[in-house]
Amino acid sequence: MKPGIHPAYRRCVVTCACGNTFETRAVKPAIQVEICSNCHPFYTGQQRMVSTAGRIERFKRKYNLN
Repeated sequence: MKPGIHPAYRRCVVTCACGNTFETRAVKPAIQVEICSNCHPFYTGQQRMVSTAGRIERFKRKYNLN
């Protein structure tokens, strides 16, 4: 590695939208994520229903489909 061209590798706090925080190492001092192992359905075993009705109707209107 060439000296002086790489960013500093330091401690980083990762904050999830659910409120969970944990520490890791990265070049940024803080990272914000939308989903983590505390709230991801694969790890929690709970399914979340995502409402797509508005998206489908918007798509149909956009392309004049019935």
